[in-house]
Amino acid sequence: MTGEMSNGKNESCSKIKLKKLCMALLVVSFTLTIFFLSNVSQTEELLDPPQAHIPITKETYIFVITPTYARPVQKAELTRLSHTLRLVPHVHWIIVEDAKEPTALVTNLLKNTGLPYTQLVQPTPASWKLKNNEGRWTKPRGVLQRNIALKWIRENLKHHTKGVIYFADDDNTYSLELFEQMRKTKKVSIWPVGLVGGLLVERPIVENGKVVGFNSAWRPERRFPIDMAGFAVSLKHFLSKPEAKFSIKSEGGFQETDFLSLLTTREELEPMADNCTKVLVWHTRSEKPTLVYEDERRRKGLEPSNASMEV
Repeated sequence: MTGEMSNGKNESCSKIKLKKLCMALLVVSFTLTIFFLSNVSQTEELLDPPQAHIPITKETYIFVITPTYARPVQKAELTRLSHTLRLVPHVHWIIVEDAKEPTALVTNLLKNTGLPYTQLVQPTPASWKLKNNEGRWTKPRGVLQRNIALKWIRENLKHHTKGVIYFADDDNTYSLELFEQMRKTKKVSIWPVGLVGGLLVERPIVENGKVVGFNSAWRPERRFPIDMAGFAVSLKHFLSKPEAKFSIKSEGGFQETDFLSLLTTREELEPMADNCTKVLVWHTRSEKPTLVYEDERRRKGLEPSNASMEV
């Protein structure tokens, strides 16, 4: 009798210990899950999926749109731009690859930036791509990519009232001051761009705080003779203009003019950069590298110099 009671007590104690152990494991598992989720980077949250929720905040976010395509200097130029954007608070980078699917190069680069970002793809039809013997202005460049980014904004930021849209190509150099200036945009802001249009600086002419003209030398009759890097649009204003987008039918060099004509007038432009007296962005463009020996290696059937290495 005593032995049976003892065995019963042991079984009861074992069950209690097992329950306590299970409860402890559940608590540890729950704690680790919370810790992991709280430490997931903002970058990953916004990447998966690309259309992930962007929190509505009191801060004015800058949505930077960058079309990009595969070329020898792509990683170098995206790295330079990413290092600038990492110093800009409240920025979201929308990068659009001219490709059928995301490339490993751009995907890995974005993951390593620590920036909130959205990665999109939009291939350009072969018939629209520039051939080696064609000038830069003969065919539309980046039109489809910018438009897919604008479509993403309309679909995912329709409830956001504070924000600024800026088209930042990966071949430019940007001052940090520029981003703080554009954050004040009410509808459409504008500023000078250095090293573009055949001039040291292409700029609006401002009198009494209003844009009265431009110093553009190339096709000065354009309504808005400025570079893509020379303006920003408030998110609220853009969302109020459902027809605003770029067109493949625009004449070469008229993409900016045709787009801005759907958003504003010259009289409504908001001059930034101390009434357009300072240059805060430059169209620098990396020099096309000479790769004659790379071609020679290819002809000889040798591996490229960057075999198993990303440049």
